[in-house]
Amino acid sequence: MNWIYLFIAGLLEIAWAIGLKYTEGWTRLWPSVITGVLMIASFYFLSIAVRTLPIGTAYAVWTGIGTVGAAILGMFLFEEPKDAVRLLCIALIIAGIAGLKITSPN
Repeated sequence: MNWIYLFIAGLLEIAWAIGLKYTEGWTRLWPSVITGVLMIASFYFLSIAVRTLPIGTAYAVWTGIGTVGAAILGMFLFEEPKDAVRLLCIALIIAGIAGLKITSPN
């Protein structure tokens, strides 16, 4: 169940990272409120997950999910580059996340 909590935390991290773009430097009220709530929720689920998961693994997986998700959504929502090297680097992050999951004792 803690891996599910960690996955939820990672999805929430993607959401708040994208939300940061819409806050326009925390100058827009509702995007800022929503982004703040998403941040708190993401940290909450991460804190539940690390009760039993190793902190190094959980934190790396959490940030990895957020990094990959934000990078992919940035390509589609904000027209960020989609070149082959960028996609390869995203694939390497995914491989690292999978490796940490596979080698985790929990």
